[in-house]
Amino acid sequence: MRETPFIVRAAFHVLRVFTGASGSGGNALAIFCEGSAAPAGERQAVAADLGFSETVFVDDLSTGLVAIFTPTLELPFAGHPLVGTAWLLDSQGTPLDTLRPPAGDVPARVERGRAYVAARPEWAPPFEWVELGSPEEVDALAGPPGGHDLIGAYARLGEGRVRARVFPLRLGIVEDEATGAAAVRLGALLGGRFTIEQGRGSVIEVRTRDDGFVEIGGRTVLDEVRDYSASGVTAKGPNRSSQSFG
Repeated sequence: MRETPFIVRAAFHVLRVFTGASGSGGNALAIFCEGSAAPAGERQAVAADLGFSETVFVDDLSTGLVAIFTPTLELPFAGHPLVGTAWLLDSQGTPLDTLRPPAGDVPARVERGRAYVAARPEWAPPFEWVELGSPEEVDALAGPPGGHDLIGAYARLGEGRVRARVFPLRLGIVEDEATGAAAVRLGALLGGRFTIEQGRGSVIEVRTRDDGFVEIGGRTVLDEVRDYSASGVTAKGPNRSSQSFG
């Protein structure tokens, strides 16, 4: 069996997406703007090594081609990674009006410093949503309602506002601070325009569109830029040799 050595050496940006007005909250995210630095077969290991809920690899700036990984699997679509990518590329002077994850073409825009993407609800993982009687009931949850492994719970706070928590255990995440894909599903369920207050201080803006897409967006904060370095050996066949990541 042939073995192929690989090296991953690249900078990545750490963002928090869907922050509150003060910069609080937000879902952390890693983005490799030079995605080609990571071999396709090693990206899952890189994402697991970094440990963020999602890691994005930008493969082609000219077309908006991107790949999204959780610590355990690749996703065809995810909300906060695409919102963060749209914001970061715009801040670097390379704005794109379309991002292309495996699910399909995702319209993107940045307006007054806030980034937005739109998606079809069926592109998102099949999140369930359960409505509880009060925000206090949502806050009191010790885990996912009914033991489900891909579920969100919400309660109405008033006109145009809901309180929510999301538990995507199936995706390798115990509880998500701010979940764009689940917000797309909730937008399709509730309709109209509203904001989700999720996690410890995150805010997601949601708007259903006439074309069947649901737009999500909000504020993004860049926390830092880091260097990543890893090396190892990939086995060409059904089994993979051990690898070390730093």
